[in-house]
Formats: sequence, structure tokens, C-alpha cells
Amino acid sequence: MKTDDELKELVKQKYSEIALQNKETNQSSCCGSGACSEEVYNIMSDDYTQLEGYNANANLGLGCGLPTQFAKIKQGDTVIDLGSGAGNDCFVARAEAGEAGKIIGIDFTPAMVEMARVNAETLGFTNVEFRQGDIEKMPVTSNLADVIVSNCVLNLVPNKAAVIKEIYRVLKPGGHFSISDVVLLGDLPEALRSAAEMYAGCISGAVQKDVYLELIQSEGFKNITVQKEKQIHIPNDILKNYLGDDEINAFNSGNVGIFSITVYAEKPLEESAACCGPACCS
Repeated sequence: MKTDDELKELVKQKYSEIALQNKETNQSSCCGSGACSEEVYNIMSDDYTQLEGYNANANLGLGCGLPTQFAKIKQGDTVIDLGSGAGNDCFVARAEAGEAGKIIGIDFTPAMVEMARVNAETLGFTNVEFRQGDIEKMPVTSNLADVIVSNCVLNLVPNKAAVIKEIYRVLKPGGHFSISDVVLLGDLPEALRSAAEMYAGCISGAVQKDVYLELIQSEGFKNITVQKEKQIHIPNDILKNYLGDDEINAFNSGNVGIFSITVYAEKPLEESAACCGPACCS
């Protein structure tokens, strides 16, 4: 099993390669790594092309949902996109927030940040910026964002609890997030999980759905809602690279489910009252 630092370095290396590939190569897989066939990519991704602000040059086809479509962004909002890639979700968010809004994209991979900055400059957007950083420790101040979005990124982060804490810290009281991610029901075969880790695959770090939602609730978020859910099917031509025929049949007929979910939650307007003495701490 790789350490957290090794997994982060793996992700940074792989997504640096993706940033330097052309769009057609990226779209030949669910994560741009060559680990998944076009069929998986078509199932994982959703169609952005009808959303205002969509920019084809910024869409690398790496997502698993449409969080910005569900994010309830208003004019003038400050929006942060976690794992902003080439900037697609940031540009869609800008169309919602308008000229008075402020959009900040954060990405772990310097090559992605550079690509996004070039795209923003080409488009002439002065209220969209991109910062290189680890979303386990975001390079932004507390209580800054009205809205946070993210598309298929937390599954690649080793310490998901740290990211949830950071989201809570960075959101303004009363702010909210809409995040699309991959979760599991049941356990993946070890051979498949290990292979997916090696390729920084789209499901490498996915956790159980109930664990994912509990992380959000335990941090203090309210009004937690699954806005959209769809099942992801890995085709047999991919499974056969890692599993034998009997294992494939067992996997396909078993209880393991891989899902893309888009989750909405709000940071309360007021923090819970602090303990004030023996009467409330007993």
C-alpha cells in the first residue's frame, strides 16, 4: 500500500502528463490516464456543452458530474473550485457569478494551473484566478467563499476528512458546496483497487458512500442532500486487464456498486454554542 505522500506524487505526475496531452487523448479514458476505455469515459462524464460559460479548451473530460449546474451560484458570489484542472468549472461558475463575482480555482498540479491561467487570459477574464496548492490545506483565508464546487477530485485525495474540514473553514457562515465524486457500495476486488491506484484512476481512492456522507455530517454541515446519483459500470474489456474470467463474473453479479454522486451541504450561519460549564457538559 502506498503512503499518502506517494499517492499524491502519483496523482501529480499523472495529471501533469494529462495537462500536456491533447483533448482527444484525454477523452479516450475516464481519467486521461489510459487506464479506462472510452466507454467508461462516456459513462463517467456529463455533458457540459449546454451550460453557459462552457469552454471547450478548458474541458479535459476528467469529471464525473456537473456540480456547477447544481451549485446555486448567485451574482456576485465568491466561488472556489477544488481540483480546477484547465478551468472548465471555474468558467461555468463565472457565468453564474457575473462580473461582480470572484472565482478561485485550486489545483495540485502546476501544469494544470498554468493551462488554466492561459485559458483565462485568452478569454480575458480578470475575476478568475488559479492557485497551485493542496486542497487538504487550501491557500485561501477562512470564511471567504459563498460556494465551493469540485468535480471528481476528492476520490484522489488520501485524507478526505482534512479536505472536508478545510471546506468548512473556507466557506462563509451560511455558505454551501456542491461536489461531484465517486463512491462505493461494497468492496472492490483488491487487484482492481491496486491497479487503479497505480494509474491514478478515477476510483482509486473512492470510499463507501455512507462513510463519505458521514464525514460531511460529522464536520457540522447541515441540509446534506444527494442532488444526483448515477451508477458507473466498468466494461469487461477493462476488467480483464486485472481480473480473471471467474472474478469478472463474480464482480458483475455481486453487490459492489460504483456511483457518481453530487452532494450539496451548507455551513450553518451560527456555530454550535460552546460548552459553558458542568450543566451542559455532563
